Parts: sequence; C-alpha cells; structure tokens
Amino acid sequence: MCKTYPSFYQPGHLERAASMEDHETSYSEGEQQISPLVFVEEEEERGEEEEEERGEEEEEESEEEEKEREEEEEERQEEEEKEDAAGQLPGVEEHWEEYELEEELAGGGKMENKDTSEDVGDQSDSSMQNSEHSLGNTGNIQPLKPADKIRISASQRNLQLLDDMVWEKELVVQKTSDTLSACRLRSRMLAKQLDHVDMEIEREEEAGNVAAVSRLQALSSRLCTELEREKELELRIALTLKQNLVEMWQIKTKQGKYDILREQLQKDEEELQMQYQEEREVRIWKEKITALQAEGRRRTQKKREEEAQRECEERNKKILEDAKRNHEKAVCFLRQSMARIHEKNAKEEVKAQEHMERRIQAVLSLKTSITSNRERLQTLQNLNKAKALEAKKEEMKMKEAILAEGGNVIREIFLHKRQQEHEKKKEAFRELQKSRKMEIVSRILQEKASIHKQKKSQSPTKAIKARGKLEGPLLQRREAWQSEETCKHADGEKSQSWHSPSVCSLAGERTAPQGESSENRPQDVLWESDDEDTERDQTLLVPEFPGLWSQQYDLHKVPKAEDPSRLAVRAMRKKMAEKKMEELQTGILHKQTVPARGHKGCAFHSKPSCIHFKDFDVGQIYKKKIVLTNASYSVNYCRLVGISECLKDFISVHFDPPGKVSSGMSCEFLVTFKPMINEGLEGEVMFMAQTGPFSVPLKCTVKMCILALDKELIDFGSLVVGETISRTISLTNSGALGTRFKVQTSAGATSTLRAAVKSAPARVVTQHSSACDPEEESSMSPVAAGDQNKDCAAQEPRSSSAMEQLGQGELNTRSDLDTDSADNLVELSPKEIPVEIMLGKVTEGEIGPFSSVKIPVLFVPAVPGDVRAEFVIVLDNPDCKPLNFSAIGVSVDVPIWVPQPSVDLRICLYERLYQDSVEVRSRATTTLRLKFEVCRELSKHMELLPKTGYIQAQSSFSAQLRFLPRQSLPEDAGSYFNAETGILEVPVTILLVDKAKKVNFTVHAIVTTSDLEISPAQINFGYCTIYEAVQANVILTNKSILPQEFGFVGLPEFVEVQPNDGFGIILPLESLTLDIIFKATKAKEYSFEMTCRTEINRQFKLSCKAVGVHPPLELSHSLVQFAATALNSMSSATLDVINSHVDGNPLTHPVPRIGSGDPVPVGPTSFEFHVPRGCPVTVTPSVGTVLPGQKSSIRVSFSPALSDQQIGEEAARRLSTAAVPEAGVQSPLGKKKKDAKKEQKKSSVSIPGGKAGSRKSLTAVNSPKEPKPEELKPDSDSYRAAQASLMRSFRGSFNKYIIPCFVASGHATGEEGSGNLTCSPHNTLYLELHCPAVAPPVLITSDTGNNVANFGDISVGQRMMKRITIENISPGKLELGFSVLNPNGPFLLVRAVGMLEPGESKPLIISFCPREDKWFLETLDIQVAKTNLSLRLSGHGVMPSTVCSVGEVLDMGYVMARDTVTSTVKIENTSTLTLPFSVQLESLSPARDRDRQKIPSFLTSSVQRTEIVGTQNYNGFSVFSVSPTEGKIEAGESQDFVVTFSPDHESLYYSDRLKVLLFGKQTAHEIQLKGAARDHPMFVEGGVPLDVPVESLAVTSPVASQKALERGPQEAVRSLLLLLEYVEGSAEPARAELTVGAMQSPLLAAKKAVEFSLDNAPELQRAGFALDGPKGALERGQLKRIGVSWVPPADLQTSDPPLVSALLTVKGDITESYRVFFMARVVSASAATD
Repeated sequence: MCKTYPSFYQPGHLERAASMEDHETSYSEGEQQISPLVFVEEEEERGEEEEEERGEEEEEESEEEEKEREEEEEERQEEEEKEDAAGQLPGVEEHWEEYELEEELAGGGKMENKDTSEDVGDQSDSSMQNSEHSLGNTGNIQPLKPADKIRISASQRNLQLLDDMVWEKELVVQKTSDTLSACRLRSRMLAKQLDHVDMEIEREEEAGNVAAVSRLQALSSRLCTELEREKELELRIALTLKQNLVEMWQIKTKQGKYDILREQLQKDEEELQMQYQEEREVRIWKEKITALQAEGRRRTQKKREEEAQRECEERNKKILEDAKRNHEKAVCFLRQSMARIHEKNAKEEVKAQEHMERRIQAVLSLKTSITSNRERLQTLQNLNKAKALEAKKEEMKMKEAILAEGGNVIREIFLHKRQQEHEKKKEAFRELQKSRKMEIVSRILQEKASIHKQKKSQSPTKAIKARGKLEGPLLQRREAWQSEETCKHADGEKSQSWHSPSVCSLAGERTAPQGESSENRPQDVLWESDDEDTERDQTLLVPEFPGLWSQQYDLHKVPKAEDPSRLAVRAMRKKMAEKKMEELQTGILHKQTVPARGHKGCAFHSKPSCIHFKDFDVGQIYKKKIVLTNASYSVNYCRLVGISECLKDFISVHFDPPGKVSSGMSCEFLVTFKPMINEGLEGEVMFMAQTGPFSVPLKCTVKMCILALDKELIDFGSLVVGETISRTISLTNSGALGTRFKVQTSAGATSTLRAAVKSAPARVVTQHSSACDPEEESSMSPVAAGDQNKDCAAQEPRSSSAMEQLGQGELNTRSDLDTDSADNLVELSPKEIPVEIMLGKVTEGEIGPFSSVKIPVLFVPAVPGDVRAEFVIVLDNPDCKPLNFSAIGVSVDVPIWVPQPSVDLRICLYERLYQDSVEVRSRATTTLRLKFEVCRELSKHMELLPKTGYIQAQSSFSAQLRFLPRQSLPEDAGSYFNAETGILEVPVTILLVDKAKKVNFTVHAIVTTSDLEISPAQINFGYCTIYEAVQANVILTNKSILPQEFGFVGLPEFVEVQPNDGFGIILPLESLTLDIIFKATKAKEYSFEMTCRTEINRQFKLSCKAVGVHPPLELSHSLVQFAATALNSMSSATLDVINSHVDGNPLTHPVPRIGSGDPVPVGPTSFEFHVPRGCPVTVTPSVGTVLPGQKSSIRVSFSPALSDQQIGEEAARRLSTAAVPEAGVQSPLGKKKKDAKKEQKKSSVSIPGGKAGSRKSLTAVNSPKEPKPEELKPDSDSYRAAQASLMRSFRGSFNKYIIPCFVASGHATGEEGSGNLTCSPHNTLYLELHCPAVAPPVLITSDTGNNVANFGDISVGQRMMKRITIENISPGKLELGFSVLNPNGPFLLVRAVGMLEPGESKPLIISFCPREDKWFLETLDIQVAKTNLSLRLSGHGVMPSTVCSVGEVLDMGYVMARDTVTSTVKIENTSTLTLPFSVQLESLSPARDRDRQKIPSFLTSSVQRTEIVGTQNYNGFSVFSVSPTEGKIEAGESQDFVVTFSPDHESLYYSDRLKVLLFGKQTAHEIQLKGAARDHPMFVEGGVPLDVPVESLAVTSPVASQKALERGPQEAVRSLLLLLEYVEGSAEPARAELTVGAMQSPLLAAKKAVEFSLDNAPELQRAGFALDGPKGALERGQLKRIGVSWVPPADLQTSDPPLVSALLTVKGDITESYRVFFMARVVSASAATD
C-alpha cells in the first residue's frame, strides 16, 4: 500500500535544510535565504494535509489488514493439520522430526542413550512451550509498519534540523553581540586617542612646532575617519543583531508548538524499541531450539562413527589374517621359482663360459691374422710408394714433352688424369657388375630351392593352386630387379645392399587379392625339419621382427567376418606402414626444408658425441646412456640399424624406437660393454633417420702405461772444476697402468773424449765422439741397436740445441781458447776419463698410475771442456718404449770468471745515462791485476770505471758500467748495432795483465728513441662561434718501444683535450687519437701553441689557429636529449632563439662580429633551420625574425618512423619468401620441366666463349620475378604487414643529428627558403639532437596498423564512431593513459582501455561530430610507462548543400475535383558526400492534432495568420502526396520528387508544406504546396478574396450536393474586390486584372467552350475605370485576362474614393456570376514605395 507524505518529509527538503547548516549565515549571490519561520509554517500546513491523507490511508489499511488476517487464518488452519498434538512451532517441528529420524537410524545406540534422549526431549518440549508462550505474547502487540518507521525517522530528522537551526541562530546572535561589543570598545579607544591628539595639537601650537602640528592634524583627521567608520559599523551590527534576535525568537516560538509532536515521537520510539526487543527475544529462542537440535545430531553422528570404527577394526583383522595366509603361500611359490631360476642361471653361465672360450680362440686367431696382414700391408705400401714415384717420373717426362711441343701443361695433365680416373671407374664398374650378377644368380638358385621344398611340404591341392601364381610373380620380380639394378648402374648411383624377397613376402603378394596378409601365414607348416631350418638360414629368410615368427596360428582357421570400415582403416594403415618401411629400407630420404632454408648435416646429435669406454677391465660390465636430439627442422624418425662387425661380440645396444621425434626433442639408448679380451676396439653405432643414415662413434681403450719426461736435455751450464751441481728430471705416468723403471747410462753414448791440458798457456778444445760408432754398434744388443738408430737420427738436433742453450760467455771463452793448433791435443783413453755427469740416489723403482717420479742428476767437473752424457730409462712393460735424455755441461779452468757473463741493460733511451755493476770473481790464490777494455767503436758511448784494478785472492771485484747512448750510436756501432731492431751487443774484455789471459762478457741493450709524433703538426679550427665548441682530431704516435706517460700542460682556458683531460699512457709504437676541443670565448683571432710533455720532461709543440665569431643570435639550448621515443610517436622540446644585440657600442660590452671585423648592426635578425633530408625531426617555425632584445620560441619534434626503403625491402622479402613454397609445390611434369631448364642453364653456362648477355637472359627467364621495393605502394596490405612486422621486431636505435641554423640581418619573407637575405656561413648556429628510438609497447592492429584514424567526410552535426584495436606487444602488463582531447573539438574518446595483459588486444572507441565545414586534426597520445604512442585523428566536416528546382511555393493550379495532377521537384546534391533524405508533409505531422486545438486562423487578423495546412480531403487521404519519401542522393547527383495533387471536393484553399530532411533531422528545403479544385471546368481568379480561407465546420455531405446538381444549374453570385492604387503625380494609370480560365480534364466528356462577359461598362467609365477584353470565349486549357486600369477623374474627391461594382458572367456547363467591386484610391509616392 502506497502512502504519500507531506513534502516536508521528502528527501529534497531534507537536503535543502541540511545544506543550510554548512553555510551558517552567509549565502552566495543569486540565492535567497529561506527563513526557518516560513519553513515551520509550511510544515504545519503539510501536517494538516498529512492528517487528512492519513485518515484515508487508515481506512484503506484497515481493509487490507482484514484481507491479510483472513489469509493468515487459512494458512494457520493448513499448518495446524500438519502439526502434532504437542502444538510445536512449524520450524521447530521440522527440526525435531529430523532429530527423531536420526535417532531411529542410529540402531543399537538408541537403547543405550534412551534416558538422555528423553531428557533432551523434555528440555526441548519445555523450551518450545516457553518459546510458544513468548511468541504468543509478542503477537498481542501491534507491530509498527515500515511506513510508520520511515515517518518516525523522518520526523526525528526534521525536529533535529529545527533544533540545529535554533542552535545555529543562537550562535549567530552570540557572535554578532561579541562583534558589537568589540566594535564599541574600538570606538571608545579611538575617542580617547582623538582627545589625546587634540591635547597634543594644542601643546605643539603653543610651542610653535608647525611640522608636528601638521603631522598631528593628519593623524587627527585619520582617527576621525576611523571613528566614523566604526560608528557606522556599530549601527549595522546592532541592526543585524536585532534582526537575528527577532528571527531566533520566532524560531523558538514555533519550536514550542512542536512539543506535542515530540512527545508523540518519543512514544513511537519507545514502541519501536519494544518491538525490536521482542524480535530479539524470539530470535534467541529460535537459536536455542536450533542448538538443541544440533546437539542431538552431533550425538547421533558420534554413535555412527563409533560403529563404523568397530566395523573397520574387524575388517582390518580379517585382512591381516588373509594377508598372513597369502604370504605363506607366496613364500612357498617364491622358493620354488627361485630354485628354478638358479638352475636356469647356472645353465646360462655354463653356456656363456663356453661361448667365451670360443670367442677367445677366435680373437687369438684374429690377432695372428692381423700380424700377418701387417706385413702384407707394409709390402703393399712399399709397392704403392714405388708406383707413385714412377708416376711422378712419368708425369715429369710428360711435362717436359708437352713443354717441348709448346702445349698447355696444366690442361693436358688434367685431361690425362680425368681419362685415367674414367678408366678406373669403368673397370671397377665392370667388376662390380660381374659380382652383382653372380650374387643375383646364386640368390635366385637359393630361392628356387626354397620354393621347391615349400611346395613339397604343402598339400598337393595347395601346391597345384599356388604353382601358377608363384612362378609368375617370381619371374616378374626377377626381371624388375634386374632392370632396376641396370638402371642404377647406368646412372652412376651407389649400389645398396639388396635382400632377396622372402617366402613370406611372396606369399603375401600372391595372397593379397584374397585379403590375407603374410603375417597370418602359419610358419610351423612352412618349416618342419632341422635340415629345412639350415636351408632357411642359407636363403636369408630370417624375419626382421622374430616375435612375429614365434606365434602359433591355425592354418585351417577361418577368420571371422569383420566390419568393412575397420578392414578399410586397417588396410590403409598397413599400406602407409609398408610404404614407410620401404622408403627407409630402400634409402628413400626426405629432405627437410623450412621457408628460405633446408637442413644440412646430421639429423640427430648425440650427447656425448663419442661413446668412449676408457681403461676397462676384462670381465666387468660397463653401461652408458646416450641421448639423441633431433637437430632437424621438423618431425623425424629414428631406428637402430646395427653396430660395427668388430663390436658385435662385446657391445650390445638397447634402443626403443620413439616413433615421431619433434624438432629439439630427444630420446635415449643404452650401450652395454662386456670386455672379453684386453684389447682396444673402435667402431660405430649406426642409425637410420628419415633424412638419412647417421652413426655415433664408439671407442674402447685398455689400460695403458703412458710415460713421458718433462725435458729431454739437462743443461748444467758452465761450472768451475771441483764444484758440484744437481738437477732433477721428472718422469710422469699419465696412464692407468703402473710399471717398474730403471735409469742407466746409455750403452751407445759414452762420456766425451777430452784433451789433456798441457803446461801454460795451453788451449782446451773439446771433441765429441760419434754415438753411432760401427765398432760399438756390433757389441750392442738387438734392442739397444734398434734404439741406437733412433738416437743417431736425433743426435744432431739435440747437440745443436744444447750448443744454442749454452751461455754466451762460455762460447766466447771457448772461441778465444781454441786458437792453438791441433797438434797440442792429446786423446785420452776411456779408462782415464773421469765420470763427471752421474745419476743420483734414485735409479730404479715403481711408478704408479697417474703419478710422477723425480730423478736427480749430478755434475761434478774434473777436466775443463764440454761434457755430455746420455741416459736411458728402461721399463718392465713391453708395450712401453725406453725413454732417453741427455745432460750437458761446461767445465772451465780460468782463475777469474764473471758470474753474469751477459749484462742485460734491457731497453735504453737515447741521451739517457744507464749504469750497472759488473762483478768479477777470482779462484786464484794470489792477487791479480785486471784491465777492462771496450771495443773502439763504442768507446764514446760506454765505459767501465775503474779501467784498471786489483782483485784479491778468493774474492770479488766490482766495476761500474756506464752507458750513455747518443744519437750517433747507429753510425758509430757498426755491426754491433742492428738499426731495424735496435739491439746492441757489445763485447767487453777483462785482461789479466800478469797471466796474459782474458775473460769476455757481453753487454746487451735495446736502444730506442723517446720521440712522440703529433700528426698533423698544425690545426686550423676555422670559424667558431662563442656558443659552440669545435673539435679536431690529432694522432699521437709513440716511436719508442717503451710506454710513455704524456700530458698536455699549460693549456689556455678555451682549449680542452680529451680523453682524460689530455693525460695518459701511450703504449709502444701505439697511435692514439686525441680530441682537441676549442671553444671561443669572444670574437677575435686566436693563435696559440699546445705543449705535450712526457715523463722524461721532453716537450712537443702543436700549433693551433682559430677565428672566434660572436653571432647576432643565440640558442637557449644547443643540445636537446629526447627521451626514448616509440615508433610513430612524437617527443617535443621547446627552446628559444634570443636576439640580445641591443647596443652597438663595443666598448661597453661584446658585440656580434666575425673575428676582428666590423660589428653587426643593431636591428631585426632572421634565422632559418635546415633539417637534413630523411631526418625524423621537425622544427617549428623553421624561419623567423627576432627583434632586438626579444626572443622567439621554437618547437623541435622528434617522431621516429621506419623508412620507406626498409619497409619496402621487408615487404619484398616477405613476398619472395611467400612465393618460394608456392614455386616448390609443383606437379611431376612441372618438376621435370624445371630440371630440364636447370640442365639447359648449366649447359649454356659451361659453353666457352658465350656472351654474358645470354646468360643473364637465361637467368632472368628461369628465376621468379621478385617485386621491387619501389613498386610497393604505402596503401597496400603487404606494405602495412611489413611495417607491422618490423615494428614488432624493432630493437631500438640511437641517432645524433646536427641541425644548422643560418642567421641573417633583416626581416624574413616568412616561408622557408623563400627569403632573399644574404647570410654569412660563419654566423651559423648548430643544434645537436640525441634521438633514441624504441619499439612501441603497444601496437595498433586495426586498419593494418595505421596510426592515422581518418573519419573522412562527415556531415556537420552528424556523429560517426570508429573502433581502433590496440595490442600489447611487450612482455609485461601495461597500464594505459590517454591525453586530453579538445573539449570543444569534434573528437571524443568514448571508451578507453585501462589495462592490457601481455599479448592482449582491446578496442578504443572514438567518435567524430563536426560542427563546422572544415578539416579537423587532433592527436591522441596513448601514454604507456615512459613512452607515448601518437594516434592522429582527422576528419572533414562537410556542410550538406542542395539546390531545389522550385522556389518556396509550388502552385498546382486549378484541378477538377476528384482529378489528379502531378508535378516534379528536382533536388541536386552539390556537396561532396552522400546525403540520406526523408520527406515529410505538414498535414501528416504528429503535432497536427495538437495544432488543430488552437483558435481558428480566420478569427485572427491576416497578419497573425500562420496557417500552413489548408483544406483537406473528406475521404481521409492526403490531398498532396510525394514519392519517394526516403533514400540517398549521391555526391553530385540529383533526385526527382513527384508531387501528386488529388482533391476530392471543390475548394480554393488546398495547401500543405513539404519538408526535405537530411540525416533525419536537418531541414534542407521547405516548399509550400498550393492548389485549387472546382466542380466545373471554369474559374476566375484575381483581386482580393472576400471569403474566409477556411472551410466551415459544418461540412455538407456529398449526397446533398449531388441532389442540388440534379435539380439543375443555379446561378451563384460570388464577390471579388479589385483594388487599384494610383500614385499621385504619376503618368501611369493604376492597373489590375482578372483571369478567367477553362480547365482540361479527362473527367469532362464534352468539350464546350467557356464564355465570359463583364457588364456595367458605362458606370465604370464614368468612375475612370477602363476595361481591356471584358468579353470573350475560351477553349479547354486556355486562360484569358481582363485588364482594368484607372486614372482618377478631375472631380475626384480624395476623402470619398470611388467604389463601383460590375457583374462578371461565366458560362460553361453551368453559368456562374461574380460580383466584382472596383475600388480605387490615390496614394502618395512615399506610401507607394512603402
């Protein structure tokens, strides 16, 4: 039931009242304060209305309550029928029934818990009775309805609002009173100050202080002004306080009226609280009942769980007992099976042992055969070598002969070799053909024998049936195979292994037509005896899959009938499998190709690449798992073919074919190695893939002992006789097998023969004996002799290397000592030679696997000279060869020696002093005198100090070596110095003055220069503005072979050297490129030198020149670094071009000039930016003029995009790639043609002397035509697809651009490049741009990725929606933002996108609604993270324009009633877009009925008449009709509209309005349609109508009018008024006319002429009227006019204008009379013009 409350309680009033709290006493302008009193009065009125409405509503509520009570009583009766006698509540009854049902289902637990359940039942009964009682009590209280609750809450809010208003008003009064008191206080203070100032004025006047008096008077006047203001303010505040007090008292008075309402509301609130309390109690009782029921259910559930647990325990006991019994049985069976397995394993072990013994015997025999074959191979190799030598000799002879004849040696030899190879191939082919023929014949004979035996084994009937069928296919297969082999050999292909067709295959072939397969053949019938089994092995009839042969089949079993569809599927699968197997077996390989490339190499890669079983032990088992990975481009197959023959006895491979293996997937196989012999093996595991065979190499290596020495020569150097030195040599075993070793002196290398030293001054010369002495060779063992040959071959290089490793000092000493003749040499016997080089303690021992042993060797010189000893290490392992090493040393017997015979000064620089100390030691027992001598050539550069000295016995002496290389060293040193390498070797001699002996030592040094070369030596920076820096590059080259530290020091402030500020280290012979940066500080000419100084204080100069330029303009920023900008988006930066040249005085400040030239005149200066072609940068404006002291802002925009060349190339590549697979899919005939073309092409290319043009033409014909990038249009789909692909794969770029800005004095003409000003290139400014481009995170995928949304031509006022799809191509989630479009513009973002997941696409919806006839352009920036994607929006608002063929009025003329007349209206579309139109008639407008309710138009004045729709038909149809009513007019086309006028009765005032609407709402044309209808074929028109233009409301029926016609024609007199106005003073008379017409209609049968006549001519003439054609006759369809002219007569009175009437009679089918009133008047010229 709906209730209406006063508006005081409605939400709108509450909101208005609540808003007054916030505003306090202040209100905004234009708003009117609502007084609380008025508010309360309205509340009273609404309360009275509410009481009246409440009385009506209570009556309605009482009726509804009675109906509700009746329905509730019926429902209670139905519920009571369902309740028990206990009288429980309905909800409690249901729960209690569920509880009892659960107790009954509990079973055995019910009896045990009977008491508890009864107690619970009693409790529940009592609780339910209590709840029923409480619920009954609650039912006695009348509950409040929701409407009453709403009313109470609304009243409370309103009263609270009234209280708040009272409080608010009190607060306002309090504030106002406080303000009034403060104002009064200020007034009193000002009065006191004024009194005080007056007293001061009097005092100062008495004192005569005029200045103080004037000041005090000013203060007094100001205080008086303030006091007056305060008083005025006090009056205003007092008035405001009074008003507020009055309002507050009024509100309080009204507040007291609502005390009764407050009391009533308080009572209602108490009733509402009581109702809430009762509802809570009822809810508590219900919850208690529910808790009791839940407790009962819980107990029932607990009982069920206990029972289930007991059952589960019993079940588990049974299961355990059964398990024990089963375990006992299983143990018994297991013991029996284990016994059988042990027996079987024992038998297998015995067999394996026997097999192993056989294999060992075979291996031993193989070993013996291998040794014999080695000898044969050696002989064959020797023969081959001899033949090769002979062939070389013959070839040399042939060359000589050809050269003698003057022929081409290379060509003749090449042809000769080709001929020999061809003969060899031909001979090999013949031999192969013979062997293949013999093999074929043998296999055919074997098959014949097997077929013969098979025929015997079968029944005679089957033999008779199968004989004819077997021989035919067999012969056919033989012939086919022979022809196939012949073709293969003829084509030169490699022959493959052929397997003869088995009997099963033959049987399958001949039984295939009967629907039987070879697999279903009974194999036990085909082979019966052991002899036949051996024959089967001989005929190679072993199947590939043995499992199929082991199955037992019944030969005479008839197969059951199967479903034909299954049979077809099975047959198809079988054919596909057989075809696949045949391809794999016959080696038919499939080449895998993907677009633009094909697979090459091995199809599968193994990991590891080689299976290596290293250091194995015989009897052990080794396993390795190998992984095969498909490395091809598509799915592949793989099957195991086998392993090498030499591995089959030891290696087993377990491989389960995986079937189809996808690209990149892998499979595994297991290799098991069980070595039987201790020998190495090598082979491979062979596989067959779909793309060809491949293999995995396998290698097995035994444990070996691999020994090696760390060095083969021990050099002890020079040692004085009597001293001892020790060296060690390491013997390393890198194998897994250990052995014993023994080190001994080599039998073929004795100690060296020495020369006995005679008395002083003897010279010692050493002589080495030959290690290959024939006498000693005979006494050596065979093993040693074999080793001796090797040592003899290696002795010379070892001795030479040993001599090279000796010190330079010893060599010089020996050269000086070997000056005597050979007569003084005495050869010593071997017994007299002492052993000087000997072994240490370790001479033999055991070396383990992967270990090393150090062997010491001692050198104890006894006699001066060279000593050499050879040692050999003998090993117990027979597979290891003995190892040899040598030891050399030099023993000297000079009383002094130099510990460092070679003094190395390392690298030295010219003109630098280097010093070193040379130590000389003495072994003599007396003091010796020394003298140092340097060769004469180097005496200017090197010296030793002191030059002479004494060395004490058994002591040392130090001399100072000084070396100062000068620039003349290369010329002075001669042969001691190598100028190319800079190496200096200086021999220095130490003379023993008393002993006449000398010791030499050598001084080594590398002398290099310290020069640095700077290229170029002079730099000209040219013209440089003060706003930029100019960079020049110089190359600094280090001519020295030492690194040098350098630095540019003392640089002026306008020069900078980079990198590292001009400091650094330059490596030897290195060249560094340094950047010299010059930045002019002012306009002048610069000339300066730069100094490069090295660490040794050498200086190198660099001359520089430049001209400083001060341009008249400057840029606020010369470097712009754009943020990372996505493709097809834009980043912008703004900078200023500043003209700071306002004064031309060079003495006060720097003025613009070039160098030291004339200053630039002060005035406007123009600039022009020239952006390079192809640069994605725009400068706006690029041309401008800056006045002195002003600046001009320019905007630099960077919009990266892919170039057309890149997109064109990518599109061409995609098109050519797409064309490749199409060209590859050809028919067999097409492939043959293609092969023929290729062969033709090859032959044409190989013809010598052919023209290049012919080859090009052939290539052009054979190669497919590829599209050129220039031919692709930007609007094509391939172009846009390539652009999208490049944008997705774009990886970013970074480019730097330098934009020049030319500057000229004067005004620019405006456009770029059109100025006539002359500018100096030296004043050019440069703008550097850093432009990083990145791939866009989002991409527009709609419209093939076009970033321009072109809405095209849209009519003004129309709206078009466009959907643009964007895709997230980044790997992360993106949150999108959008720039704000112009709020007054035509573009609107209807739906945006907030979040995009990776790879997700969402649409944007943008609308375009133009309001003007022009182009609209805007940019919508899609903001993603740090980049923006720019979407350019464009559209053209077009104002639709049409031209109509008629004007504003279309007059259909006079028509016979019930006749129809048509007229055509042509409307032409002169705009550029298609216009949808619709046509409306005003008479059919929906507002027509509403307009007809207004006052009739004939009751108003003619000026106020605005009627459009005139007389209408009686039949209800429209008088005017138009076709078509809707459609479209294309641009530049026209549309014809046919207007039909069909009146059904006579009327002169038919009218309507035709509207042509465009787009359903825009009015293009309004045409007023008019027409008149007559029942008779004549009419008269003209003059001023005197009748009403609207028909009477009392319409006469057509029947009455018909009866009037039947009574006969009657004369009806109608009135016409002709008004003629004569202009005063005019010579022309006033004119008017009447038109009489005769209509032509198919409704008229007879064509009778119409006659008319106008009477009363004399009267008219007297009044001044003249008639023209007052009488006449008309034919049908003619019109005639009666002309009337008036000239005022002389006696005319202006106050009494003439009015004359005449009768116009028109005769047709009837006679009509018209009373024509002629009225004339004279008007002034001004009135006439108005």
